[in-house]
Amino acid sequence: MTLSELARKARSTRRFREGRPVSRQTLERLVDLARLAACEGNRQALKYFLSHREDTNGRIFDLLGWAAYLPDWQGPGPGERPAAYIVVLGDREIAGAFGYDPGLAGQSILLGAAEAGLGGCIVGTVDRDRLRKRFGIPDRFEILFVIALGEPGERVEIETVGEDGDTRYRRDEEGVHRVPKRRLEDVIVRFPAAEP
Repeated sequence: MTLSELARKARSTRRFREGRPVSRQTLERLVDLARLAACEGNRQALKYFLSHREDTNGRIFDLLGWAAYLPDWQGPGPGERPAAYIVVLGDREIAGAFGYDPGLAGQSILLGAAEAGLGGCIVGTVDRDRLRKRFGIPDRFEILFVIALGEPGERVEIETVGEDGDTRYRRDEEGVHRVPKRRLEDVIVRFPAAEP
């Protein structure tokens, strides 16, 4: 699969085939991709907490918020929940701020997941205080976000943003998750002072 194909395939997945496990080895391979991503000053301040067992996954799931644009949907139901998680942490003993590092690491993980036939979703709505207490995460680690992973249990399609400019994702009547993206010509800007 080309990088272009992977980028199109690496959509945020929010419904999974929960019964299809993701191994610790697979999670470690994904973190290895994140480890190799560029980072500010090459400080390598990100750390990763891995979960692939049902008991640990259950202790993470109820601390996450899902799909703000789908207010009538409370998140994946039984059988649709992620089979694994990667909690992305910033080590404050290495850096005081993490800049663009989490984004690069997260995208590397999602591209690797897509290559492996998995879906993933970066979840930023996390009850960080309860997650820290529940797993005894030391204060030196800032909880940045959680990546939910598993075999996709839904179809996600990219479409072009309509005339109304609405970029909110939605589910259609057939349950397909539709994600509007701006056209290439709408995201490339030109400035008169830069033109010859």
